[in-house]
Amino acid sequence: MRLYKLAAGQGDAEAQKNLGIMYANGLGVPQDHAEAVRLYKLAAEQGDAGAQYNLASMYANGEGVPQDDAEAARLVKLAAAQGIAEAQYNLGVMYHSGQGVPQDNAEAARLFKLAAAQGYAEAQSDLGVMYHSGQGVPQDYAEAVRLYQLAAAQGIAKAQSNLGAMYGNGEGVPQDDAEAVRLYKLAAAQGHAGAQSNLGGMYANARGVPQDNAEAVRLFKLAAAQGDAGAQSNLGGMYANAQGVPQDYVRAYMWFNLSGVSGDKDSVKNRDIVVAKMTPQQISEAQKMASECQTQNFINCF
Repeated sequence: MRLYKLAAGQGDAEAQKNLGIMYANGLGVPQDHAEAVRLYKLAAEQGDAGAQYNLASMYANGEGVPQDDAEAARLVKLAAAQGIAEAQYNLGVMYHSGQGVPQDNAEAARLFKLAAAQGYAEAQSDLGVMYHSGQGVPQDYAEAVRLYQLAAAQGIAKAQSNLGAMYGNGEGVPQDDAEAVRLYKLAAAQGHAGAQSNLGGMYANARGVPQDNAEAVRLFKLAAAQGDAGAQSNLGGMYANAQGVPQDYVRAYMWFNLSGVSGDKDSVKNRDIVVAKMTPQQISEAQKMASECQTQNFINCF
């Protein structure tokens, strides 16, 4: 801190940036976002890409300055132009979502490509999604697979899950349930809700693994607790049909109802089927449980 202050006082951009980092994170000094911003600005004005990027983050989050997406985008552009892969990726995210810049999938894809070419895993994963869905680029399953593989090898859970789905569906690769299961397991172990839900479906339907309803229920619960509507719907079905759990129409109704609130139309139909088998008291109990579960953000719903 003492040495950075001496160098920063003499106009050294690297020292100003590093001193800003220390103030931003409370390293050796009390945390002070305003002072961090002041120092980042000094370094950013001298063209320091790291300071430009860090200052952009402060504007994006409203830390030490009023929140300002447009200014964040301007600063990220400066850092991205200097080849900072993380800045290129995040600027791509901003174009994809229209945050601080006009929404532009083609520009998002261009920026993701720049970062992906430097081995930036998140960019490889998101660019894979764009090729998979044909957003900003022509749809190309083979290229999506290639990019997912690069990101998956670096441990990106969403890439592992998406690649698993491509193997499960035979998109861009030969259909292979065993490989889909392997990839879902990698992502599920990192807490990826979609992978947990899909892996649960593989166990429930004996695809790539022996049928195991108890394991399917366990995985559906993990994903349902994160708000995954598909897992909530599947969990409702497991309770309704006594698969891996004792039959429980109250819990079946609860999970169908929660999934329906998230927009799953089939869950609403399934809930109405279950209702015909329930007493008014059970329906009231299920509605109360669903309300409490939602209020508690799925804590203690099991």
